[in-house]
Amino acid sequence: MIFLLLSACATAPLVPQGGPFRPAGAPIYSNAVLDVPRLAGEWQQVAGFGPTGDCGPGQATISGGASGLRVAYRLCQGGVMVADAGAMAPAGPGRFEVPGQPGPWWVLWADADYRTLVIGTPKGDFGFILNRGAFPSDRLVAAKDILDWNGYDLAKLTVY
Repeated sequence: MIFLLLSACATAPLVPQGGPFRPAGAPIYSNAVLDVPRLAGEWQQVAGFGPTGDCGPGQATISGGASGLRVAYRLCQGGVMVADAGAMAPAGPGRFEVPGQPGPWWVLWADADYRTLVIGTPKGDFGFILNRGAFPSDRLVAAKDILDWNGYDLAKLTVY
């Protein structure tokens, strides 16, 4: 009995609360011309879908290059702080299987200088915006437009 209680305390839900954040059957498009090596670097989470709960913005570190990427992340997804690390396995153009996530990360948009990334998933279980450096309002508007165009409910987006 004690093992059951301990395991219940140690397990955090993998699917964020409040979703899905887009209709599963709605069209969604990943970035087919993504320059994968330019994803490497330190990223800050500047927005995400669902309630914030007890967590705030997170971060992700992507390393590697054309031969393969690795990621270490700690992200607030629907009020749950989710953390993991491992290979970002390619799953199609602009699409990656990421450890500890309920679905693949689809890069929906990267600005021309790879300072902002919009990440989503066809099932709509999660979505978030990563950024590095200053985050001007024009890029936030562009990121929101991309999410809206891909069917996300912007009323459920929290900007940190």
